Amino acid sequence: MMLSIVVSAVGLLFVFEGMLPFLSPRFWRRLMQQMFIQGDRVLRIIGLVSMLIGLALVCIARDLYQG
Repeated sequence: MMLSIVVSAVGLLFVFEGMLPFLSPRFWRRLMQQMFIQGDRVLRIIGLVSMLIGLALVCIARDLYQG
């Protein structure tokens, strides 16, 4: 059960990560170029915000599934 949830989560990660380059490759390329010129502090903040949003979504999904 747990392994299937992890595999599903990783699969969804790949789907969402692939959406932007598929739908708008030019925008994605410009976005990646901007990310390369950012300092470590900015990238860490972006990573932290991303993890917190992901954690909040997991908690919301868990609560919806259980309740």
